[in-house]
Amino acid sequence: MKQYQFFVGIDVSKETLDYAVVRNGEQLQYLQTPNSTSRVKMFLKGLKKLGTSSQDVIFCLEHTGIYCNHLLSYLTTLGLDIWMESPTQIKRSLGIQRGKNDKVDAQRIALYAFRYRDAVKLWQPPRKELLKLKHLMSLRNRILKTIGILSKVFSENSFYEKEFVQMTTVTTKASLQALRHDLASIDGAIDEIVKIDEKIKHLFSLITSVRGIGRVTAIQIIISTNEFKNIADPKKFACYCGVAPFEHTSGTSVRGKNRVSKMADMNLKKCLHMAALSVVHYRGELHDFFDRKVAEGKNKMSIINAIRNKLIHRVFACVRDNRPYSNEYVYNAV
Repeated sequence: MKQYQFFVGIDVSKETLDYAVVRNGEQLQYLQTPNSTSRVKMFLKGLKKLGTSSQDVIFCLEHTGIYCNHLLSYLTTLGLDIWMESPTQIKRSLGIQRGKNDKVDAQRIALYAFRYRDAVKLWQPPRKELLKLKHLMSLRNRILKTIGILSKVFSENSFYEKEFVQMTTVTTKASLQALRHDLASIDGAIDEIVKIDEKIKHLFSLITSVRGIGRVTAIQIIISTNEFKNIADPKKFACYCGVAPFEHTSGTSVRGKNRVSKMADMNLKKCLHMAALSVVHYRGELHDFFDRKVAEGKNKMSIINAIRNKLIHRVFACVRDNRPYSNEYVYNAV
């Protein structure tokens, strides 16, 4: 593991980047610049004057979506080490904090990186094809959400006058038609990437070999795991999706039921939920598992959650062993 000397905490917003440079737990520099590639270059030039090199500096920042793109793109081009961390993880690790602004946030991120330097988790940039896929899936989700909102108009027509209903119906139908056309174009572009890119195509075929895992769920899994580079453990992925149950007990007085955490990728959790509902309708072991547990008096949602976990473990087993899923398991005794 590298022995970093300089820890750069960066607070990212839409308009600005706030930098705090820490060495040996003490702040050496603070600077605020516009969020642009040219200003990132200027900051790095000034950073070299402090005696830094590419081998002894690490840049730590929070996940803030597309606002990080300029910064990440340029740092990756230079081959510099990047640590992307959850805002909640940083906030809770520093204890009770009062007050908040961009300067203080940058300082706190830098100090977090310094204090936990022995637990550095380097960020691995996704491939260009995967970034395209991620952008298209995000746009697809927005269009689907808009279609759902506009479609509700037709269920409310009985509460309005006939003249108003005719006007809204005509305009809404035109909008829905255009949105569905855009959705079809996006789906075509997604399918083209899956078809052309060999890595994504191979992973897609392995994941969809598991009964119940469809096209959208498979693509979401590939994106969220960065092609299984960032998350290779099914238990960690189950936790990330919010389907891993955790114990809630303390002493003799607190005896809560095991329950899942709300800190999760809710979109992916929804996809897995639909996959679990789908698979229990097919005749097979998971269908029998569901019926057996219901007969035992188990809560149906707990059973569905168990099936979601089973699907995750099957997907990761297929990727780990590099083979499609098979319903027939043969034990070879040695």
